[in-house]
Amino acid sequence: MTQLTIKNLLSQYTPLLHHEIKISGWVRAFRSNRFIALNDGSTLENLQIVVDFEKFDADTLSKISTAASLEIVGELVESAGAGQKIELVAKEIHILGDNFTEDRDKTILQPKKHSLETLREQAHLRFRTNLFGAVFRIRSAVSFAIHQFFNENGFVYINTPIITGADAEGAGEMFGVSALNLENLPKTENGEVDYSQDFFGKKTNLTVSGQLEAECAAMGLGKVYTFGPTFRAENSNTTRHLAEFWMVEPEVAFNNLDQNIDLAEDFLQYVIEYVLKNCEKDLAFLNDRQAEEQKQKPKEERLELNLIDKLKQVTEGRFVRLSYTEAIDILKNSNPNKKGKFQYPIEEWGADLQSEHERYLVEKHFKKPVVIFDYPKEIKAFYMKLNEDGKTVAAMDVLFPGIGEIIGGSQREDSYSILLEKMKAGNISEEELWWYLDLRKFGSVPHAGFGLGLERLVLFVTGMTNIRDVIPFPRTPRNAEF
Repeated sequence: MTQLTIKNLLSQYTPLLHHEIKISGWVRAFRSNRFIALNDGSTLENLQIVVDFEKFDADTLSKISTAASLEIVGELVESAGAGQKIELVAKEIHILGDNFTEDRDKTILQPKKHSLETLREQAHLRFRTNLFGAVFRIRSAVSFAIHQFFNENGFVYINTPIITGADAEGAGEMFGVSALNLENLPKTENGEVDYSQDFFGKKTNLTVSGQLEAECAAMGLGKVYTFGPTFRAENSNTTRHLAEFWMVEPEVAFNNLDQNIDLAEDFLQYVIEYVLKNCEKDLAFLNDRQAEEQKQKPKEERLELNLIDKLKQVTEGRFVRLSYTEAIDILKNSNPNKKGKFQYPIEEWGADLQSEHERYLVEKHFKKPVVIFDYPKEIKAFYMKLNEDGKTVAAMDVLFPGIGEIIGGSQREDSYSILLEKMKAGNISEEELWWYLDLRKFGSVPHAGFGLGLERLVLFVTGMTNIRDVIPFPRTPRNAEF
């Protein structure tokens, strides 16, 4: 007998009506010792199981409680009741796992509302809730669409190192990787840790980016992308930061900044269109949840667009493109800046844009996604291509409503002499990155790429407000539970 998922059963049940089928799942509710709401995680929807309690022994019925797992064989029939088209009349009930814990009423599996903080504390169980079932099915769809987009566009998937001796960002906020005995660290003559005795013979870290290695691959394969975990030891407890997160980083040989912006825009629209088409029920659930939350807020704080309309807005039409200089002029002359409402006032050209500035441009001024390009060289990374004006680099940031920066990228510096000069100015080790410089010696070409934080995109697509709620097991300062 074929075992079906509830999702498949609900979408193609007609030929199975009045046939015997087998289904498995967890009990969401057991009403009046007669109706079981069963869910297997494949969909937001439950399958109603009809139980004739006279046909089953009391011991079996006593074990059917919320969160218990069951395997059920029965006849699929059309439902006479409201709320579902079909139901399964149980003939056999096998208890796979009883919910036998004494404190089971304290778990988040009970059918009542729980705070997101409580759900995080029981992250091993939150997958079974409607909210997180929807969030993580959408995260899966986003990840699949990312791979599909690059595959359809001729990109080669590259796995870059997780352990690295290079700091791509120059930020220094990296997790060290060592096999040394922390109780008895070897020291050099000047008292520093002697990493020459470590596993790799040098100081190594968990990567913050696969970009530099991806550039190597692009110089031979043309179009590549990475999709993997990255790490940052930033002691931040905000709703936007994680210590472990996933990055998507394409690199394309022969591309300039304009082509890079085109790629980023096409990529984001493709992924969001995929989710709109393939995650309708989960999105509808999250849309309704957000609408209920908005009702509790003062009118002036409510969102102008609901979740689904916000997603559609991104897929319809092109993004606004403006230079950093144009963005600064808009922000300097904006009402929030003139009235002192920005936490970080914009006073002159060269200021590093903060999230409040990015969101003002997207949510208030243009009311659509914005791409800012040509930033001052002082506020961007060493590898970004220096423009002819000598003041700016060919950088670009894509800004989304509610998020701010969702993609950051640039045309990369392809001149050996300029890159070397920038590395010296930034105190970046030539010895460590000899290979990155070496790329510019053997047929250097214009090339460009960007980085997308997966969790930020999932945050945007689901309408969640805390990044810890869009990754299965968040890693944050003083928290490595599970």
